[in-house]
Amino acid sequence: MSTTAKNQSTFQRIEIIDALRGFALAGIVFCHMLENFVASPLPISVMESMNPSILDQVANGFVSFLFRGKFFALFSFLFGLSFYIQMDNGSKRGTNFSGRFLWRLILLFAIGFIHSMFYRGDILTLYAFLGVFLIPFHKINSKWILGLAAILFLGLGRFIVFYFTNGEGLLMKEELTPESPMIAAYFDVLRHGSITEVFASNAIEGNLSKFEFQFGIFSRGYLTFGFFLLGLYIGRMEFFKNHFTEKKFIKHLWIGALILLGISVVAMIATFAAMGPNVQFKSWTAMLGLTFFDLMNVAMTVLIVAVFVILYQKNKPQKFLQRFIGYGKMALTNYVFQSILGTFIFFGWGLGYLTKIPNTYVFLMSIIVIALQMWLSNIWLKYFHYGPLEWIWRSLTFLKLMPLRRKS
Repeated sequence: MSTTAKNQSTFQRIEIIDALRGFALAGIVFCHMLENFVASPLPISVMESMNPSILDQVANGFVSFLFRGKFFALFSFLFGLSFYIQMDNGSKRGTNFSGRFLWRLILLFAIGFIHSMFYRGDILTLYAFLGVFLIPFHKINSKWILGLAAILFLGLGRFIVFYFTNGEGLLMKEELTPESPMIAAYFDVLRHGSITEVFASNAIEGNLSKFEFQFGIFSRGYLTFGFFLLGLYIGRMEFFKNHFTEKKFIKHLWIGALILLGISVVAMIATFAAMGPNVQFKSWTAMLGLTFFDLMNVAMTVLIVAVFVILYQKNKPQKFLQRFIGYGKMALTNYVFQSILGTFIFFGWGLGYLTKIPNTYVFLMSIIVIALQMWLSNIWLKYFHYGPLEWIWRSLTFLKLMPLRRKS
């Protein structure tokens, strides 16, 4: 085999990873659409207009149980896995990719900040920030990586924050609750404000509230880093390269996830039930309940991965799941543009349908958005190597124009 052929064989994309990334992105569409891209608690007064019927409540409950908190985790897991692949490919070429990866994160932060002005729930700035701390872990023993991930999933970050703050905000004094005047003012901007007013609200206050949510007692950021580490660990196992021969490991994975799911659900319900009807996140009991909630999401995320891989090993399900490959290859472009489309549909600077469409119809709209983006992605990739934002990001990463158009 020639050197060129060897390199192509060594560095070729693993299609199941792209399919899983596309599948994760589809789940994120459902979450964001049913939240109307608000990315904060909704004022109580508007909740009824989104769930006027039992069917609407079922649609919202379905997305809450199966998607919210799980598909962000899946996306984070894949970010850690991609980090491993890039660093490993650099090592195989005889280069240290750490500096290049750091520059790549700076570029990602810039893309994410622009995205966050449309949608304050942006995760790209968070990934860029946390990705800096991921770089040293490339050389750390796998046992330490798995151990730290487990400790983060068990709520270490939350417990430390609560010990020092007693539930008060890290960056913002006002609580982000549906009754909060800050939430009411933000909602008014989304409903009636111009696009520049939305940008102004999201650029500073939006990013502060996001980092409050990520690194305060709700500790989504610590979980995100835990999933980064889990992705790095699974990458070292070369699990997705060899998933057809890992059936015993997959079986242990889904059985363990089911056990953890059962324990965490029972423990979460018991903990919050013991607190009575008016739950306040101002006690160690509440912190324990939130941790059981996180463990439930961790278990379901692992279960989703295991089931996805099992189905991908079967011919008929694989043919369906392979439709997500193009969607996953263009994940950055699709993620950003679904936010621009969604905010245009719901916010006042666009069509202004914020909280005016019942969730059943929004659920159906989500399917249309996903199908449309999948179709466009597959058409685009027939003619081009990368999605538009992927090409810009890659070209700036290597400080040269990468080939975009495929040769006929």
